[in-house]
Amino acid sequence: MLYALLKDRRRRLLHSLYERRRLLLRSLRENRSLPSRLRSQAFRALALLPRDSSGTRRRNRCTLTGRSRAIVRRFGVSRLRFRLLAREGRLAGVKKASW
Repeated sequence: MLYALLKDRRRRLLHSLYERRRLLLRSLRENRSLPSRLRSQAFRALALLPRDSSGTRRRNRCTLTGRSRAIVRRFGVSRLRFRLLAREGRLAGVKKASW
């Protein structure tokens, strides 16, 4: 689990470092009004960027346990931790439903 957390942290760091460059190259590549030579250069430069710098390689993980599935985005924790914290009353604005 620790390795997965470290790998995800590295991917997030790489994404933040290369995000602007990736957006610029992607916009150059998709701009049809530019010459095809410039667009192909942008395509090649985009391919040379580190693979882990892509935003799609990031994974939502629980901030407490590192679990990668069933993450409640609003709170950043897994469904299991969410239930536990909500039951203990440690999440602001969350209460047990009753009707």
